[in-house]
Amino acid sequence: MFYEIALKYSAPLKDFQPFSTSTERSSWDSLDSEWKEEAVKLGETYLRYQYPYLTATDFMDFTKTGNRVRYENKFFAKRHALNALILAECTENNGRFIDDIINGIFSICDEPAWQLPPHNSYVRDTPQLPLPDVTAPVLDLFACETGALLATAYYLLNQELDQISPFITKRIHNEIQHRILYPYLNHHFWWMGNGQEPLNNWTIWCTQNVLLSVFLTNGEEYIKEAVFQKACRSIDYFLAEYGEDGCCDEGAQYYRHAGLCLFNVLELCNTVTSDAFASLYQNTKIRNIASYILNAHIQDKYYVNFADCSPIAGRAGVREFLFAKRIQNKAMMCFAASDFKAGLPTSLLLPSENNLYYRLQNAFTVKEIRAYDTSPPVCHSDIYYPSVGLFAVRDSHLYLAVKAGDNADSHNHNDTGSFTIYKDGKPMFIDVGVESYTKKTFSPDRYEIWTMQSAYHNLPTINGFMQKDGEAYRAKHVSYQLGDSLCEIKLDIAEAYPKECNLLAYHRHALLHKDKEIVIKDSFTFREPTDTNGNTVQVVLSLMTYEKPVLQYCERDPRLQHPEHDPRLAIGTLGTLGVKGGILLDIEKIPVTDPRLMLAWEHEIYRILILADSTGIELTVT
Repeated sequence: MFYEIALKYSAPLKDFQPFSTSTERSSWDSLDSEWKEEAVKLGETYLRYQYPYLTATDFMDFTKTGNRVRYENKFFAKRHALNALILAECTENNGRFIDDIINGIFSICDEPAWQLPPHNSYVRDTPQLPLPDVTAPVLDLFACETGALLATAYYLLNQELDQISPFITKRIHNEIQHRILYPYLNHHFWWMGNGQEPLNNWTIWCTQNVLLSVFLTNGEEYIKEAVFQKACRSIDYFLAEYGEDGCCDEGAQYYRHAGLCLFNVLELCNTVTSDAFASLYQNTKIRNIASYILNAHIQDKYYVNFADCSPIAGRAGVREFLFAKRIQNKAMMCFAASDFKAGLPTSLLLPSENNLYYRLQNAFTVKEIRAYDTSPPVCHSDIYYPSVGLFAVRDSHLYLAVKAGDNADSHNHNDTGSFTIYKDGKPMFIDVGVESYTKKTFSPDRYEIWTMQSAYHNLPTINGFMQKDGEAYRAKHVSYQLGDSLCEIKLDIAEAYPKECNLLAYHRHALLHKDKEIVIKDSFTFREPTDTNGNTVQVVLSLMTYEKPVLQYCERDPRLQHPEHDPRLAIGTLGTLGVKGGILLDIEKIPVTDPRLMLAWEHEIYRILILADSTGIELTVT
């Protein structure tokens, strides 16, 4: 796709000039007035900023303790400061921020490495080295993004910087050449792709920033050509990972590093080749990749989530708007503009965004996106994504999502067959998400972390066994129906569990009776009625909720072994859960103390444990 077009294109590559530089005052002066005012205010908060010094022991902290946050806090704080100062200077244009910008540029150039400690290795899935080798830079996500930041700084301010000293821009060129271009063109990193090993958002995210590093600094023609050709090959490897339906198997949060980076890559390739790539805006897969974020949206700040994705995946905004505009998807444009406005004032400046180029896109699009008519209601369609097995349907009050597929997705959790339910845009039965990343998160011990385990999803535990990870652990016999009054999905998740659990079949049937109720019917059969120790087989269903479950009613027939049979529970004030064929074992309160989880869940969450009857269980949610 991309590489084929690149090979056919024979003219010299054009310069990439996506936005006005700081010397083109009419463009900057005509930007949104509130954006300009707030950009200067934010820059002023960083005047005389003391850029943190990243020590060798800071870098080694990850190897010693597994903590990656302490280093990252310093690393990203420097970049946030420099981004804010650059945009303030471009807006005000009187030199007030220049000294702090120069300090920031040199501070970043003085860093011994631009890769993060958790990514400090040369071969995929091998142990990280405790310190960086300055003679052999590693190209990870944030090395590439740092290159793009400095390249954008050069693009915007090179004339002003050269008036002070030509050695500032010379330093930028030298660092980008040594840390980005040389390793990119002379070494193979796994994310570049080879057509055999699996890829993820790294491929397109890194490729985008390498392209920006080269084309915003207007490098030599042969360098641009070599990078362009190699990048187009990687883009094709990335696209080959996607089904025709365009579903992002990493979820809505990672769409921002996958689908939206694809958009910027396509924009750059198309611009420097005089529209040679324009036909790709009509490509079905690319259009579906673009539209995924609208289909994954539930309501307000919530998105359907699975794997490491959070339910609060970040507001849509300028990049979604521009992608939708390119493919002429007005529904998605309306959605992006509405979400941008809902995210104000944060969405105005993106103060926590590491990528200066994204902030620049914001600056030159804010006026347009704020003026866009968002009075038509955002329309969402019921959808099934066969490539990932994601089923998402809704009515005027209820939202149901079911994750089929397998347990080998990028950033995988063992969640095959799990469901998510929202009511009136509020989380009712949830996917918890992931805690702050540590050394353990991407290690062989990953599935010791509770958030990764099927027992902390809306799934059964079979004879004490949870689901296993890997492509072999999957749903089968999947069928679905999308209708005006009834939407349903059927799947067998027995193969998601190990053979030792004695399970022959586990059928899950999830139904949305529109404007009435959601019903989850589970039925199962075993090879033997007892386990290897002679104990009766058991199915314990876990149900995760955000609001506190309170028992309203249960059968209290003294002949029953347990007094709380077929319970009905209130889920906060949202609605009720009715159970047929199950005994309420426990309601566990789980404190939320991890900083990353606290971004999604402001208070404790709950796990309901229900022992299913011998042949099945039925849940009704209203």
